[in-house]
Amino acid sequence: MNVGVPREILDQEYRVALTPQGAHELVAEGHKVLVEEGAGEGSSISDHDYRRAGALLVRGPDEVYAESDLILKVKEPQPQEYPMLKAGLIIFTYLHLAAHRELTEELMRRRVAAVAYETVQRRDGSLPLLAPMSEVAGRMAPQVGAHYLEKMNGGRGMLLGGATGVPPANVVILGAGIVGSHSAILATGMDAHVIVMDKALDRLRYLEHILHGRITTMVSNKMNVREMVRDADLVIGAVLIPGARVPVLVDEETVREMRPGSVVVDIDIDQGGCITTARPTTHSSPVYVEHDVLHYCVGNIPGIVPRTSTFALTNVTLPYAQEIASLGLTEAARRDPSLAAGINVIEGRVTSRPVAEAHGLEYKRLEHVLPIGLPGDRFFGV
Repeated sequence: MNVGVPREILDQEYRVALTPQGAHELVAEGHKVLVEEGAGEGSSISDHDYRRAGALLVRGPDEVYAESDLILKVKEPQPQEYPMLKAGLIIFTYLHLAAHRELTEELMRRRVAAVAYETVQRRDGSLPLLAPMSEVAGRMAPQVGAHYLEKMNGGRGMLLGGATGVPPANVVILGAGIVGSHSAILATGMDAHVIVMDKALDRLRYLEHILHGRITTMVSNKMNVREMVRDADLVIGAVLIPGARVPVLVDEETVREMRPGSVVVDIDIDQGGCITTARPTTHSSPVYVEHDVLHYCVGNIPGIVPRTSTFALTNVTLPYAQEIASLGLTEAARRDPSLAAGINVIEGRVTSRPVAEAHGLEYKRLEHVLPIGLPGDRFFGV
């Protein structure tokens, strides 16, 4: 199979979907790997590195898309890339289609097979391709929040960990999954006063255990969220419903009640955001102020540390890319139910229930579109 790796064009997205080591593995298995010139520069990977690995360097995205059967990306196709999409092409990337109706319709209309990293799901419910970027985003969120709490950056002028005789900042983390857990670990390490909120008591219990009681945990409900958020100096949105739009947990009135100069970091913005006043921003213009509260809502936070993120991502995506390239998508999905769960759109049909429900589109079980014989709802999104 011809595997293409275009250069990412989202604002200040410096990650690349495949390392030279990953390219070498695919080439060794008999596949042709086409990499757009300069695709790895943002991650400190040179064109020479790819050539040594056996990849072919091509000049522009048009050639990558035209010559490839499988496209590996980091972020969802941007509008400039839509004309390059073709029937039968397989796109393997982060898609977050529940928050992108236009892209969903383009993939359907152009009959592209769209496999989303974020909905590849194992039997135990874990999301192996979302985990490494969730870890990076979670670790970055307290750093970003601490930066914008500084007075010169528009914040209240607070040090996250306080000082002798001065209390630390209140950090409220909404969600105790991978993002929330790593945010809590980092914020606790910075000596902040950390409150983690979730409906899942087992997750809260786990965090209390690994952090030796250094955090406060609370069950997430409307009253608790409102009371904690309005007294917070930094709020981190870290909610996840695989493949679906996340629920809005913080209403506008609560944001209005927050202290001026407080900071919101909504990591959920890729999936719609869990804070009413959140709207997508970019690394070029990362923050805006609403009701005197700074909002940081960049959808590709791991792009800040692209080399770390690129290698962490390829470590987990490569085995699935190898399955698709070697077996074809239909056979790979038949053999691997976790990969089947990642197929969101194929043959012009939406095969992810959360995506279909988010946009009011018709939902088709994957086994009704492809001859794979999966037992339907036993796997998420199928």
